[in-house]
Amino acid sequence: MTSPIVSLDHAGLTLRSGTGDVEILHGITLDVAEGETLALVGPSGSGKSSLLMLMGGLERATSGRVTALGQDLNELSEDALARLRRGHMGVVFQSFHLIPTLTALENVAVPLELAGIKDAGARAAAQLEAVGLAHRAGHYPSQMSGGEQQRTALARATAPAPRLILADEPTGNLDSTSGGAIMDLLFALRAEHGATLIMVTHDHDLAARCDRTVSLSDGRIA
Repeated sequence: MTSPIVSLDHAGLTLRSGTGDVEILHGITLDVAEGETLALVGPSGSGKSSLLMLMGGLERATSGRVTALGQDLNELSEDALARLRRGHMGVVFQSFHLIPTLTALENVAVPLELAGIKDAGARAAAQLEAVGLAHRAGHYPSQMSGGEQQRTALARATAPAPRLILADEPTGNLDSTSGGAIMDLLFALRAEHGATLIMVTHDHDLAARCDRTVSLSDGRIA
């Protein structure tokens, strides 16, 4: 039996502040199989996004263990985590996180260049074409609609052909028409690369498209 691509063993997350510790996640145990599509659902404040951040090493578990892509994330340095994400993960955020001073093409190409991919520009152009934005390659984020910015973010996340795609409310800032188109595209890109998709969403119709749904409540799996 193959090992899960992501595994959490009693993982917890406590954030420290001047007013005291705040427990965000409590003893989460969860395995995600390679190639699976998984939706994380639950009310606001239930810990969905925090759990996704643990899976990507963007937050470190303060208890328990998180393993992704065969690596114990708590044992990796920040630089090693960045290399792991850059080479093998694609992360899509609700608020796009494009660099405003770079064109669409440059936003997609820069992570590829950092990963040492020699044909970064050509690969970025091909991925923009795959998301229907070849005609926007020279435009800056401020010159694009929200849907076009999210398409650019999808191109950036999937251009390296990642094994794992993490998406945090990827349609949260879009209208229903744009959001539906983005999700069709995200599932198509995932299928093309055979990637695992883990997605935070409030949309139950969207969650129903995934192989499995995990519900969170008060930092625990419900």
